[in-house]
This record gives sequence, structure tokens and C-alpha cells, in this order.
Amino acid sequence: MHIGIDLAWNTRRRTGLAAVDDAGALVASGSAVSDAEIDDWLAGLPAPVVTVAIDAPLVVVNATGMRECEKQVGRAYGRYDASCHASNRSIPYFDPPRAWTLAERHWWATDPAHRGSVERPAAIEVYPHAAMVGLFGLGRILKYKRGPVLARRAALVELLERMEGIAVLGPSGNARWREVRQAIEEATRPTHLDRVEDEIDAVMCAHLAWRWHRAPQSLHVFGDAERGYIVAPPPPSHPARMADDG
Repeated sequence: MHIGIDLAWNTRRRTGLAAVDDAGALVASGSAVSDAEIDDWLAGLPAPVVTVAIDAPLVVVNATGMRECEKQVGRAYGRYDASCHASNRSIPYFDPPRAWTLAERHWWATDPAHRGSVERPAAIEVYPHAAMVGLFGLGRILKYKRGPVLARRAALVELLERMEGIAVLGPSGNARWREVRQAIEEATRPTHLDRVEDEIDAVMCAHLAWRWHRAPQSLHVFGDAERGYIVAPPPPSHPARMADDG
């Protein structure tokens, strides 16, 4: 199994979870809050974990400032509005990072040079916004995190349609995906979208985990294992479109 985790920085917020099989097809998705709930979800999967892609800082060693990998992603994707937040050890959530402790607890290797296996799964840090820009050729990130509910809903529907176009993922055939799509299409309040957006991000992370295992040449490592890294598509060259471009 290849797992995607949109990991909340603390145990008071929702974490999205998703799994795809060895062929890349979506098998399961959901959400959790506590570490124990995440562990239980992982334990209930129908096959062993091989690769895990986590949307959260994984390797953070710098005391202050921004990690070099975050700067590199910003240079590659910033013009598409996909820059990173700064991660450092002065922020309590990252001393140590929750993603690191999760990987340690499950004995996942965090060096991107390690190829995942049943015996020792690989865990990598990913960034869904950059992945969406790179994989879908977006001129700008889809704004589904904040803003008026109608605009967020429209952005999420566009994201669902683009993800449904990933042939190996085949999400339309998954019952939970159809439930999530219905919830988004019928959403009238921000909380309706808040309940499922992390799960959608986790599905994207799971697809990246599968890509990292099956076609690592399609992705790029920004940074390094010692100082922190983010795995995303290579720096894009297609035109960017910012907010005032229509």
C-alpha cells in the first residue's frame, strides 16, 4: 500500500488519510485527530505499507528561519502562488515535528535515498499545492483553503475533476470518494468543506507516494535528508497566472 497523510501539526486538528494499492488505485480514505486514531487507521489497512507521503514538515533541524528546501520550492513554485510556510525548531509544533515522531513510531525511513519496502517503508515530505501545479499544469494554485464558501466549493470541484482524470487513481470508482464529492457539491457552510478538504489532500499525497515508488523520475527532491526536503514535480516552466489575471 502507498499512503498519503495530510498531517495536522497538532492533535487538535483533523488529519486526512488515504491509501492506494500497488496499481495506484484509491482504496481507502478518511480522517483522524489523535495519534492513536492515525495508528488504528493504518493498522486496519488490507495490505502492508510500502511508501508514505506526508504533507507536513518531516525533517526540521534549523533553529530559526526557513529551511533551504522551502526556499527552493518557493523559487520554483512561488510565481504560481505555491510558496511554503517557514518551519523551524523555535516553533513548538516542530520541536520535534509531528511527522518525524510518526515516522519514528512506525519505523519508516525518512531519507529520500531509501526505496520503500514492506520490510522498511519509506516516508517522504510532500506539498500538494506544488504537486497540483506541476501535475495539472495550473497557472495558479486552486484556492480551496480559504475564502467565500462558493468560491472554495468551486475550486474543490475543479480539483476533484482533475484528480478524476488521473487514470491509475480511478477515484470515481471508490464509494468514499463519491460521498466526499457529494458533500462538497452540497456544501453551504465553510465547515462542510473543512470536514473533507484534508481527506482530498491526503488522496493527492497517496498518489505522490505511489509515484515516488513507481516512477521516482517524475518527481524532484528539493533539499536533502540532513537539513530537510520536499518531494514535488520538477520546477515547472508553463506560464503562471496570478490573481489579477482573471
